[in-house]
Amino acid sequence: MNTDPAVRQSERLTDLPNDGAPGAPGASGASAGPPLELIAASLRRERRRTGLSLTEVARRAGIAKSTLSQLESGTGNPSLETLWAICVALDAPFSRLLDPPRPRIQVIRADQGLTVSAAHANYQATLLAACPPGARRDVYRIAAEPGHPRESQAHMAGVVEHVVLSSGRALVGVAGEPVELGPGDYICYPADLPHVFEALSPETLAVLVSEHT
Repeated sequence: MNTDPAVRQSERLTDLPNDGAPGAPGASGASAGPPLELIAASLRRERRRTGLSLTEVARRAGIAKSTLSQLESGTGNPSLETLWAICVALDAPFSRLLDPPRPRIQVIRADQGLTVSAAHANYQATLLAACPPGARRDVYRIAAEPGHPRESQAHMAGVVEHVVLSSGRALVGVAGEPVELGPGDYICYPADLPHVFEALSPETLAVLVSEHT
């Protein structure tokens, strides 16, 4: 990234080379156009992650609050310098605006996982997920019946949910791509995205662990 103050402020996102790397050599022509909706969603996500207000991020980036508001709504045509300054204010790499992290979803079926057996009892323990340092976990028992799915809006940034199905069957996970679970199956998914729990059979029971970092 060229940090020379003489860089033209008129250099816009449409001047990104085809490989999407700012200032990369060997580019042959401009990209098809700025991915404004992707950048807008990334800016909103990263600002939620930091817990900062529009006013504070704009102040740290040295831009007008109205400019940041327009960018988060998917309008405008930002310069590379503006986006770079916002990334510095958000403590986020520039690449995260154009290639956001993929949701981490893990499924462990009832007959899978690292299992350790007791020496003197018919007892087995299977590790499903280790608790990250500094995390807090809340544990819930879920009872659900077929009918209307439980559709949850995105929680706070960084929240992860773990679900182990005890009985019945259910569709569980990120909205638009839930996974069907049977008794003993486990799933974890990012709960800072819209998510769903839909019972498929009567008397579906589960244990849900909500993890906050």
